[in-house]
Amino acid sequence: MSADHGVGEISLRRARWGHGETAFWLIAVAAIFVFSDRYLILTEMAWLGLFALSLDLILGYAGIVSLGHAAFFGVGAYCAGLLAVHGLVKEPVLALVVAGGAAMVLGFATSFLVIRGSELSQLMVTLGIALLLRELANKFSDITGGFDGLQGIVIDPILGLFAFDIFGKVGFIYCLVVLFVLFLLARLIVHSPFGLSLRAIRNNPLRAAAIGIPVNRRLIAIYTLSAFYAGIAGALFTQTTALASLDVFSFERSADLLLVLVIGGAGYLYGGLIGAVVFRVLQDVFSSWTPQFWQFWIGLVLVLIVLIGRERMYRGVLWLPRLVMRRMAFPGRSAS
Repeated sequence: MSADHGVGEISLRRARWGHGETAFWLIAVAAIFVFSDRYLILTEMAWLGLFALSLDLILGYAGIVSLGHAAFFGVGAYCAGLLAVHGLVKEPVLALVVAGGAAMVLGFATSFLVIRGSELSQLMVTLGIALLLRELANKFSDITGGFDGLQGIVIDPILGLFAFDIFGKVGFIYCLVVLFVLFLLARLIVHSPFGLSLRAIRNNPLRAAAIGIPVNRRLIAIYTLSAFYAGIAGALFTQTTALASLDVFSFERSADLLLVLVIGGAGYLYGGLIGAVVFRVLQDVFSSWTPQFWQFWIGLVLVLIVLIGRERMYRGVLWLPRLVMRRMAFPGRSAS
């Protein structure tokens, strides 16, 4: 009884909002006004953060590895584009839900293949699904546009009121609101008994099955939800850029997503969001320094993260601000 009470207290404490979380979202809102000349990059950070969050749900919380998560991103992107081109669903928010639903159906259909094997087979199956979808999109070029991409995408105003502007302000606010709503849902899920059961499955699936957790059903559910999130991210990409091409299914997009999680950390909802911001900033800075070799510097950063460790780097970044705060709090203390 006391043990259950202790687990409940720990879960409740983890579910509470901290000052750091509040500060994170306040900074995100402040970016609307502070970085008024960077809306396009901020928009990319928002949908990339949602894309990374979708992968973190299966990798960080359920232990499902994927090398082809771009499959769901691409389905959402093309679905949103086709709905806009043919005028089937003109309202962007409704089209967003439909695109996420299409990716969710694909996620549910393929989940039975993914959860059956080991980590290596999961990598190969997910990669194969993404490559297969890319070739299908290329083959049916009369529908998808093939290598030229989907042409004639025009996105109507959001809710009939807010038209997408050339500077990207409306697009960024739109992506930020969608990201926040889906983040709240993900946060609620991972701190629920369902989320705790996912952690148990990730740590030891045999023991989780032995205590009565329906392992396969839990994995299918979270994989389907992850596909829905990735499809929403792909739809946001198409709606804010009016672009859908074969690149949305590419292996490089899935690989970049893994890099985002390596930078930010898996198994921590903010890891994907922070990783998306850091990755996009590094990409922008390094490409301005050396446009042809920016990937080399990104690779060097990843090597440093692995060698030094994310925790040590975090403590190193905070060392100087903490030192200044201590000196301000105790001005008379000696330097020693």
